[in-house]
Amino acid sequence: MAAQGNTTANWSEIVLERLDAGIARVWLDRPDRRNALTSETMHRLHEVLAEIGGDRTLRAVIFTGRGRAFCAGLDLAVEGGRSVGVDRSPGEWMALQELFAGAVRRLRQMDKVVIAAVNGAAVGAGMALALGADLRIAAESATFHVGAVRIGLTAGECGISYHLPRCIGATRAFEIMLSGRAVDAGEALAVGLVTETVADAQLQARALALAADVLRHSAYAVSHTKQVMWANLDAPSLDAAIALENHAQVLALMTKDFNEAVTAFLEKRPAVFHNQ
Repeated sequence: MAAQGNTTANWSEIVLERLDAGIARVWLDRPDRRNALTSETMHRLHEVLAEIGGDRTLRAVIFTGRGRAFCAGLDLAVEGGRSVGVDRSPGEWMALQELFAGAVRRLRQMDKVVIAAVNGAAVGAGMALALGADLRIAAESATFHVGAVRIGLTAGECGISYHLPRCIGATRAFEIMLSGRAVDAGEALAVGLVTETVADAQLQARALALAADVLRHSAYAVSHTKQVMWANLDAPSLDAAIALENHAQVLALMTKDFNEAVTAFLEKRPAVFHNQ
C-alpha cells in the first residue's frame, strides 16, 4: 500500500517517488553513466514498474532521468564487456533481449498514464522507453538516437520499429532508423515525436502540470481512453474500432462519475469525481 503524501523509494539506480494526487515519478538514477542500462538495472526497473502497476492509488507516472541524460541505452562498458569472448547461447541472448523489451511492454500495459519527460539523450533502449509512454515532452537539450544500427545491430529493438512509425510515419521512421542519426528536440516536436519542448529547468514542473491536467478527469475515462487508443492503432477495420469504442462508452455511461459530470454541468460547477 502506498504511503500518504510525498515518499521516495530507492531501488539502487532506480528511484520511485510517490507524489500527491495519484502521481508517481520514476527516475533512472545512474547520472555518472548517463543512465545507461545494465541487466541489473533492468531487473530493478521491472520491480518498480510492477510496484506501480499494482498500486491503485496511482493514476499517472512520470518517467525521467537524473542528470544530463534521459537514458543512454545499453551500458556497453558493462554488458559489452561481459560478452567479449563469451559464448552465450541464443536462449541467453533472447532472455537479455526480452528483459529490456519487457519493460516497454509493462509501460504500455499498465492502466496509468505514462509521461516521458525526456532530458538530454534518449538512446536505443532509452528511446524505446520514451516511445512506450503515452505522452512525451522534451527538454531543449533532448536528443533521440536509435543507436543500435551503428554498432552492428538492428534498429528495431524494444518496440522501436512498432512505435516510431506510428508516431511520425513510416517514411521518416525508415530514414531515422537506417541512418542512425540523432533527432534533436526541435525536429522531434516538428515531426510529432513529442508534444512540446520546454527549457531544461522547466521540464519536471511541466510534466507534473501535464499529469495533473490529465488526472482532473475520472479514472475510468482516462484509463479506457488510453486502452482504446492503443488498441485501435492496430484495429483491423473501422467496424472493429467502433465496436471497442461503443463497449467502453456504454460502460462509462453507467458510472457514477458520468452522473456527477452531468449534474455538475447542469449546476454550472466543477465535477467532483470519486472514480466510481
